[in-house]
Amino acid sequence: MTRLFLLEGTTRHDPVVDAWFAADHDAWRAWTRPWFDRMRACGADVEELLHDGHPTACVDGAAFAYVDAFTAHANVGFFYGAFLPDPAALLEGAGKRMRHVKLRSGRPVAEDALGALIVAAYRDIWQRLQPAS
Repeated sequence: MTRLFLLEGTTRHDPVVDAWFAADHDAWRAWTRPWFDRMRACGADVEELLHDGHPTACVDGAAFAYVDAFTAHANVGFFYGAFLPDPAALLEGAGKRMRHVKLRSGRPVAEDALGALIVAAYRDIWQRLQPAS
């Protein structure tokens, strides 16, 4: 089993995360909010925090997804994205575990496929948290 990426200080709803989205100087942050809201809605056990400057969704402190905003694009990222089913081939990255979906202006978002990745990431971390039988 892959070691989990655990974070301390997660809470059900972190006002610091809301403040990150409210920053009026960054339109890309607003574009990522619906995706983070989908992460929040995955289950009553989803917690969050601002980690390395970006909103991160966790279950029992185990990070499963995040959003981040840059100058010309935004990312919806997955800590164990290399292990997720991705029939729409949205995921980018070449790391051992992490992958992201890049959102760009003028490029339509495959909303159903990205939503399915978020749900798959939540289910994946939930499974990883279960004791081995």
